[in-house]
Amino acid sequence: MRLGPNSVLPANLLLPEYDRRTQKAGIVHFGIGAFHRAHQAVYTDDAMNAGERDWGIIGVSLRSPAVAEQLNPQDGLYSVTERSENGDKSRIIGAVQKVLVAADAPDAVIAALASENTHIVSFTITEKGYCRAPDGSLDFTQADERSAYAYLAAAMRQRHTAKLGGLTLLSCDNLAGNGAQLAELMRAYLERCAPDLVNWFEDQCSCPSTMVDRIVPATTDYDRESVAAILGSVDQAAVVTEPFTQWVIQDHFVGKRPCWDVGGAQFTKDVAPFETAKLRMLNGAHSALAYIGLQKGHEYVHQVIADPHILALVHTLMRDEAANSLQPVAGQNLATYADALIARFANPALNHRLIQIAMDGSQKIPQRWLETLAYHQRQGQECPAILEAIAAWIVHIRGVKHFVDDPMRDTFQSLWQTAGERHIASALFGNGGQFAQYWEASDKDLARVNHWVSKMAVAG
Repeated sequence: MRLGPNSVLPANLLLPEYDRRTQKAGIVHFGIGAFHRAHQAVYTDDAMNAGERDWGIIGVSLRSPAVAEQLNPQDGLYSVTERSENGDKSRIIGAVQKVLVAADAPDAVIAALASENTHIVSFTITEKGYCRAPDGSLDFTQADERSAYAYLAAAMRQRHTAKLGGLTLLSCDNLAGNGAQLAELMRAYLERCAPDLVNWFEDQCSCPSTMVDRIVPATTDYDRESVAAILGSVDQAAVVTEPFTQWVIQDHFVGKRPCWDVGGAQFTKDVAPFETAKLRMLNGAHSALAYIGLQKGHEYVHQVIADPHILALVHTLMRDEAANSLQPVAGQNLATYADALIARFANPALNHRLIQIAMDGSQKIPQRWLETLAYHQRQGQECPAILEAIAAWIVHIRGVKHFVDDPMRDTFQSLWQTAGERHIASALFGNGGQFAQYWEASDKDLARVNHWVSKMAVAG
């Protein structure tokens, strides 16, 4: 039997402690994939278990119906299983009420955003979902009527007309200064497509920055089978994750917000130190593990971190390169953070696929690697670990060994064809290169990257 409100579940399973039928939806979430279901939705479930009311979540999938097909037949219920060497620990989450597929029900999405019950709109749409051009501005060829901006603008017009309050737009994606970036991109969209709403948006809405951290691998058939054995029911929307979770949120809301701190979220005036450390240390190391590991024939993170050469490289990247580019605040111990990250990467119970991490590298490497490189370049210092990782990424985007899942795939194919192995690094990072605005490589750096590209291309 499939998981649902009438499922008979094990007595020791943690279930929602609130009446789901009486809760209104206070949050609309764009991009309701596995990460949101293992992170923000869990914090929301904790808040409602503690007595908070009317913070149900309406999920929105901008294109794919897959999550709606998983969740809606289960009345939004799903399981989260924490997986570690000590075994599995599962619970049922009830915060999600339903999932709308925007392409199929655009009016319903706008109505949810415009509802007087909605106070927060949150996002896990990945870096590419923000429709940014290479210089970080809004790319209007991507930001069309199917983008989140279009739905938000239509709902803002309805809220403005009905004299309803504004919205808190809460980005939970791995972008540096994600709140400020979202505000700038939303403003740019309105300036072109709905200029009469710009002042209302600036006066009535807010875009807090956040830092989110939890490793959530893509769910496999094996995961669903093992979860079904625990639940006694089939959960098509099951999520598996690690025990660790962190959420740091800028306390800048225009209206009500849930007490997410009940579940351990931290509200602060300044997210930047936590966010930058996570991007450069955790995410930077993750990307290095993904591209180098794939070149060496590995499949999972825990396999790569067991390789002595790569383990040493990751230590160098996190401690000598990323951490030394940061300015930690009181209570932020970067050495302890690095130790904890290594332990999390090594979790053998969590099969985190490298190819999943390798997606959309063009959207990720500026904040994960290039900002660190630019910092050390200004100090006259080198980053050998990141340069080796960059070489692995360059070999990856050639597309010989693995499929390249990246919005700039065609651009990369063309650059490889015209520049060739000897000049591809320069075409990407040299003077006038594709990413030179973030970091322009010196001749010495280009020589080192070329050395690794040549070595890896031969090995591959």
